[in-house]
Amino acid sequence: MGNGLDKRIERFMNWMKREQIELALITTPTNVYYLTGFYTNPHERFMGLFLTVTGDVFLIVPELDKNQAIEKSGLSSVLGYSDSEGPDFIIEKMVQVNRNTRMGIEQGNINYKTVLWLQRLLQVENFLDLESGFNELRLIKDETEIKFLQEAAHFADRAVEIGIQSLKIGKSELEIIAEIEYQLKKQGIERMSFDTMVLTGKKSALPHGKPGKDKIQEGDFVLFDLGVVFNGYCSDISRTVVMGTPSEEQRKIYTIVKQAQQMAINAVKPNISIKQIDLSARNYISKAGYGEYFIHRTGHGLGLDVHEYPSIHEKNEGILKEGMVFTIEPGIYVPQVGGVRIEDDVIVTRNGVRVLTSFTKELIQIGM
Repeated sequence: MGNGLDKRIERFMNWMKREQIELALITTPTNVYYLTGFYTNPHERFMGLFLTVTGDVFLIVPELDKNQAIEKSGLSSVLGYSDSEGPDFIIEKMVQVNRNTRMGIEQGNINYKTVLWLQRLLQVENFLDLESGFNELRLIKDETEIKFLQEAAHFADRAVEIGIQSLKIGKSELEIIAEIEYQLKKQGIERMSFDTMVLTGKKSALPHGKPGKDKIQEGDFVLFDLGVVFNGYCSDISRTVVMGTPSEEQRKIYTIVKQAQQMAINAVKPNISIKQIDLSARNYISKAGYGEYFIHRTGHGLGLDVHEYPSIHEKNEGILKEGMVFTIEPGIYVPQVGGVRIEDDVIVTRNGVRVLTSFTKELIQIGM
């Protein structure tokens, strides 16, 4: 297979041995891509990567994806099925199991209908979860992954720049989003990490607000939260600007969030507990009198998915390790006033931290 993918499969099989899992079925497109280099969204059709603890590896895909799967994955065994036949006969031929076989599936990503189908087709009763195995493998990023994450971060910086340049009194949130995504597609970006968020005025106080036709007005905070996918890897950035001259409270809130975020970044280094990152930001915001308005965790892991392990919250006793990549994104959200969130993507280095996103965090005043 090359490109280190064979080593990933070997590591995953070693994990299977430790967990006494005899057969694994992987259906999540990102996990299939992680192990094989082939990515597709099969929609309603079945796609499955099967691995046995004895070393067998085969990928079953819809016939329409077969040639691309062979080309991209380099696997010696890629099997396609037609829509009229379905995958059942291939699975029955290729998978040798019995009711006592310990079979691993991605329990958080496979639907109940598929589980019932597998039980009927294979007569397997012992299903175990593969999530911890993938968390272990995907937690530490290799050089290739870091390169892709850095490029994704670069385009996220560019996306914020495009959005800010597009701001104008009277424009709607959706108009700004349309301009950002149009310009990125012209530069070769196929998709965003998630639905681009631009929130103005009081809506900026909603961490997961829904952009709409709301018009940008003088004095508004405008909050950007967006990410870009590069070669399968995600970025995630947030910046907040103000239309015109900020009020005293707006300036105060912004300054507190900026300082809290920097304190959390400064705390990052190998061998400390994950909760210390969250507490560095949370304690600062609380001491400034805005603790009740910081209503989410400080960050989340980042990679092939925009939300990965680990979760950067105040009770996570896990330990930071070199090669972990995650976001740092404290925020203050005051109803009827607005919200500020500042978010960067960071990687734990041998001696500390490297910030992948680089767009300025100085308070930008639009039109001033």
